[in-house]
Amino acid sequence: MSVQKLPMNSPFPRGVMATPPTRSAGPATDDRPDIEIRSVRTRGEYDACVDLQRDTWGHSFSEVVPVSMMQITAKMGGVATGAFGPAGELLGLVYGMTGFRRGELAHWSHMLAVRPEARNQGIGKRLKLAQREELRAAGVVTMYWTFDPLVARNAHLNLNLLGAAVDEFVPDMYGVSDSELHQLGTDRFIVRWDLRGGAGEAGRAFAPGSAPGRCEPCAVVRPGGGEPKLKDDVKVVEVLIPKDIETVEARCFDEAVRWRHSTRHAFSRLLTGPYDVTQFITGEEHGRYVISRIPG
Repeated sequence: MSVQKLPMNSPFPRGVMATPPTRSAGPATDDRPDIEIRSVRTRGEYDACVDLQRDTWGHSFSEVVPVSMMQITAKMGGVATGAFGPAGELLGLVYGMTGFRRGELAHWSHMLAVRPEARNQGIGKRLKLAQREELRAAGVVTMYWTFDPLVARNAHLNLNLLGAAVDEFVPDMYGVSDSELHQLGTDRFIVRWDLRGGAGEAGRAFAPGSAPGRCEPCAVVRPGGGEPKLKDDVKVVEVLIPKDIETVEARCFDEAVRWRHSTRHAFSRLLTGPYDVTQFITGEEHGRYVISRIPG
């Protein structure tokens, strides 16, 4: 399958992505007890972390975090945690740094990657939970990271299963990149995770296609659907995304760009006003962000 390049004058330049899309690798399975989740320790394991980055974002990707930076980050209160298979092979990685944001001690999770053959086995969630426990032991109570709002599987993991909340929408957050994963640009949600609770306690985990207590939307945003009329009495807007944006992109790149246009416009308008993302609903054809007017 060839990868179509964006034209030089495209409104969506490519950019660094903090978390790659979680593509399907077959039916989901239970967590594997033979996979060890622990801190990266040796030089060889750090080298494997660099290799995993290149395998995930492409061997031409020039913004790989080097071994020296990962080692220093870990020594200064950051996290470099791996998922290791039975033979000691690195199957997944979560990496981030700790510092101050908005006057509080917080952690920024820069990347989460799992090898394709190891996906759908709960490794991504286990890495995030291990990251949370390490940070809580150090007195950190808030974690931030980014994800592409067009990737429904990552939205479900981050918002429903982990219970993170959308903190901010940033169009084309990372700018130009040489990774082939970033053909649609790098619009990102910044999410905030309160580490004091359990996974999912702050989330809105719904079964596919259902949402207990869900209000009927006053407007629905989809490509070609026209701009919703957001009057003062509009309380709920649903922003649709495809079930699998990677499949859409491979089938018809222009269609994928239309999805980027519609979501960028909606999030830029709504989330700079009196609205919050209050639910993410999975479905057979689409994912749905439910965006509700903030009372008051």
